[in-house]
Amino acid sequence: MDEARRQRLRAVIEERQDTYLGWLLDACRQPSVAAQGTSMTEMADLCELLLRGIGAETRQIATAGYPVVYGEIGQGEKTLSFYDHYDVQPPDPLALWESPPFEPTIRAGTLYARGVADNKGNLVARIAAADAYRRALGPLPLRLKFIFEGEEEIGSPNMHAFAEAQAATIAADACIWEAGYCDTRGRRQFSLGLKGILYVELRVRCASVDLHSSWAAIVPNAAWRLQRALSALKDAEDRILIEDFYARCVPPTEEDMAALRALDFDEAGRRELYGLPQFSQGLSGDALLAQLSFQPTGNIAGLWSGYSGPGLKTVLPHEAACKIDFRLVPDQDPLELFAKLRATLDAAGFEDVEATLLGAEHPARTPIDHPFVQVVVETARATYGHEPLVQPLSPGSGPMYPLCQMLGIPAVSLGVGNEDSRNHAPNENIHLRDYWLGIEHIGAIIDRFGKASGECFGGAVS
Repeated sequence: MDEARRQRLRAVIEERQDTYLGWLLDACRQPSVAAQGTSMTEMADLCELLLRGIGAETRQIATAGYPVVYGEIGQGEKTLSFYDHYDVQPPDPLALWESPPFEPTIRAGTLYARGVADNKGNLVARIAAADAYRRALGPLPLRLKFIFEGEEEIGSPNMHAFAEAQAATIAADACIWEAGYCDTRGRRQFSLGLKGILYVELRVRCASVDLHSSWAAIVPNAAWRLQRALSALKDAEDRILIEDFYARCVPPTEEDMAALRALDFDEAGRRELYGLPQFSQGLSGDALLAQLSFQPTGNIAGLWSGYSGPGLKTVLPHEAACKIDFRLVPDQDPLELFAKLRATLDAAGFEDVEATLLGAEHPARTPIDHPFVQVVVETARATYGHEPLVQPLSPGSGPMYPLCQMLGIPAVSLGVGNEDSRNHAPNENIHLRDYWLGIEHIGAIIDRFGKASGECFGGAVS
């Protein structure tokens, strides 16, 4: 995008700031908490209303849960899709909010509301960018597809089935994924992929009821039984013992490692923040960076059995359970690993330990040298005035694989969040300056990508 076109785009964004802010405030007023089922219909309808307001054709596509809001506008050789979600996290604990979570409030140029960073600020910024582009520069040079999910905050249980059923509808040459933030120095950061996840509950029962602890002389204790089963899954060096667990892990390339080093991870600051004398296994430097981004995890998320209240209760628990999440890296398969977890427990003599699959998402990533990544980086450099940071693989998870990589669509995650947006926490926020720049950046990507004929971007366009 040349400077004259950029200035025209900026002028329209500035002229329509009140409108674009109003759209975002309306979205943030909706308490669309999927986990509680509040205002989900109203928020889906609002997304459709905003899309229709810029001239998009829209529909709500039914799933087994909340619908996906779909919109399409423009035409051209290429298709760019946007994935965002219209559901948000519960606002608890309410007492820690400085202003009501669903009454968006601006303080010193920062907008506070539940869901403003995750993910409504990004969702509305995409719509505003398409509107601003058309007003400033004329017809869109490509086709845009908007895919707004309503269940991301509860694990996207219906996205895989949706993607399989709607493959032709969501086909695109590239996708802008839902989120992006700054580092502590204000440098804009993008992510090229997400770890997958395998979420499992383990449960063991010994006696039929809890017993007086004197029976521990001859009756097995469920808590000890579960502890021993867990020891069959992970050793003292944090090595996961599931059969062939690491067999399909793809190691980082030197280019990946260079990108990780550029992130300038503050080891000392993080240890101080978390009160740690050292990271796991004493990791530091390149080994720490590679472990964080390119190695899987096995985490006990919750563990319960017996009595844990105040005072004494000498009880022998008959039942114990835990929840475990495994964050997975390319090319691990969560369903394959769940079967191997079951086999590993059985081989170690723990056939009695029940294993229930609670969630599974494949890892996904776009290669760092993909042409679309360069489009995003080049346009960001011009928009923000500094060299952006590229994170090859985010430690988090989401439904990127079924919506993008499964269909051959490269994806880059970027957004309007800041270094302290407080996602999932009280006082979630974005800086308004990031919102305006985020709209401009999407407009620049539309311009650059729409004119990128002859380049290989992958993805099948319907």
